[in-house]
Amino acid sequence: MTERGIYLHIPFCRGKCPYCDFYSLRADASQMEEYTRALEARIAASPRFAADTVYFGGGTPSLLGGERIARLLSAVRTHFDVAKDAEITLEANPGDDLEAFFGRIREAGVNRLSLGMQSANEAELRALGRRHTQADTARAVEAARRAGFRNISLDLMLAVPNQTKESLRRSIERCAALGADHVSAYLLKIEENTPFYRRAASLSLPCDDEAADLYLFAADELGRCGYSQYEISNFAKKGFEGRHNLHYWRDEEYLGFGPAAHSFFLGKRFFYPRDLASFLSGGAAVDDGEGGDLEETILLGLRLTEGISKERLRSRFGKAGEERFERLRKDALPFSKSGLLSIEGERIFLTTRGFLLSNAVIGKLLS
Repeated sequence: MTERGIYLHIPFCRGKCPYCDFYSLRADASQMEEYTRALEARIAASPRFAADTVYFGGGTPSLLGGERIARLLSAVRTHFDVAKDAEITLEANPGDDLEAFFGRIREAGVNRLSLGMQSANEAELRALGRRHTQADTARAVEAARRAGFRNISLDLMLAVPNQTKESLRRSIERCAALGADHVSAYLLKIEENTPFYRRAASLSLPCDDEAADLYLFAADELGRCGYSQYEISNFAKKGFEGRHNLHYWRDEEYLGFGPAAHSFFLGKRFFYPRDLASFLSGGAAVDDGEGGDLEETILLGLRLTEGISKERLRSRFGKAGEERFERLRKDALPFSKSGLLSIEGERIFLTTRGFLLSNAVIGKLLS
């Protein structure tokens, strides 16, 4: 693992969506400037290493503005050995005037966008508390293409209030029509401490079986539109898989900056508390134990359609990895017979149906 990922959390939003549990808050220009300077200082004080991905997540990173994003990317490039072909991603929401912003960050070196489309259905967008329309999404994609972006991902939410297979089909077809290179399709999860959690009984949500049907339908439709599934919730045209998130799922190292940002670095896991004031005042990250062991590598690897191979475990863990694979193959046989998992030579991977029960299946395999 000679190259690592870098994650920068931008914890600012115009307002909180009722389903969202990510750490975010409102801020004015002076607070954003203070935060940018704090990130620059943390970057400059961190250990140096080679990186091949940089990811601006949030929150809504675009609210920081093009000049501050450019400054942060300059700080990253100054301190770290960032590969010339590094994937540099930024999340943004449709609905804002992004033309000038996209031009500035593309000039600064951002080369991949992740846009929070969520749905092409106006009623579903309103039910989710989103502030944009489908027309806004189209304008954002068009502006991004004009700015020179050739790698655009769109987010879709599955099993949202009143969603049907037909409305989901239209959303997927809209992604394809807009020319998205990548689609992240997430099942809605009702998180505690959110308005959706408090209103769950009144929401017109599909039952578990209906949600499962929508997930399987989405996987089929995305495949029909040319997007190959490579992870539980991620689909891409060939060559457009998200390289930064692959660091996570392949149990490779990355360093995160900002409140709520997690890291896996030099065999250790740690994170910054969900507390902006603490981060600004120099608060330290919290230890989260060891990382990168054999069981963790299997757990994360089974999120991918490539699954786990004997060769990969052998190359990383030696004989212990090889022996663990043989035990895993034996334990996987019942799930293979039930169609939840496949065993092909020296590779084990979950099927799309198996992804629906991934927590249970992986838990059994690792117990």
